[in-house]
Amino acid sequence: MDAGASGEPPDETGLRTDSASHRVRGGQPPDASGDHRNRGDRDDHNHHRSRWPLIAAAGAAGLYAGFGIYIFGRETDILPPVTGVALAVLGTIVLLAGVAGWVDQAFLASARDARPGPTSRRSYVSTTLLFLATDVSTFGALFVYYFFVRIGTWPPEELPPLLGSLVVVNTALLLTSSVTFHYAHEALEGDNRRRFLGLLGTTLALGIIFLAGQTYEYYEFITAEGFTLSSGVFGSAFFGLTGLHGLHVTLGVLGIAMLCWRALRGHYRPDRDTSIATVSLYWHFVDFVWIFLVVVLYVGASVSA
Repeated sequence: MDAGASGEPPDETGLRTDSASHRVRGGQPPDASGDHRNRGDRDDHNHHRSRWPLIAAAGAAGLYAGFGIYIFGRETDILPPVTGVALAVLGTIVLLAGVAGWVDQAFLASARDARPGPTSRRSYVSTTLLFLATDVSTFGALFVYYFFVRIGTWPPEELPPLLGSLVVVNTALLLTSSVTFHYAHEALEGDNRRRFLGLLGTTLALGIIFLAGQTYEYYEFITAEGFTLSSGVFGSAFFGLTGLHGLHVTLGVLGIAMLCWRALRGHYRPDRDTSIATVSLYWHFVDFVWIFLVVVLYVGASVSA
């Protein structure tokens, strides 16, 4: 007769308590007993080796390459411009898919996970740095195109008045947003929730105002100056570089908006800041590119005109 039928307590010799407070036999393997601690660590490690930033980078490369082929084909007739358009459309689709997957894995999935492991933060930060490294080459290709334009006939006849109060204000806005983001992260690490929310919201507002300022600049150039993407090689270089940067700022603003949404729901703590760290890296990179762009494109073109 078994222990249950005899009314005697079961034999607990050799039992242990696992990480989930279950009573299991000491010789029983963790998986069989319901203790999935070891397997969970492995799953977390593999799960957070994200491929989405690389997919997004590949899509962005296709978009920018398509744009370059379109301009090259239109100027030289060596390649049909429609080839560039098709590549740009395909690159846009892949880029959006990569960004969507990245957002889901880095933001939404981590919001659903109550206890992300330390491997998560290291993996996402390193993957973000890799993505930014590929982005440097993308911006570099357009800057090479611009420098190629400078080697030719300069100054171009279609050069508009680039330096003005608007570019100064936009630069101040973006630099300030980088500072507020930095101190927002510091406030989170210091467990100052109110300061963290205030500075993060300020960063979002500054990014939105910057985009509004750049949109207004485009409006003035197109309507008042007649300066457009088709205004010669300098027009294509100017709108290509500033448009590419504007796309990055837009993605950054969307990322910060999602951070604000999660912060208001209490998803962040001093020991849980993975998405704050990754978006912060991206935002500081965008600011650095803007400074270089202003010095080379706005100031450099105006001074040498």
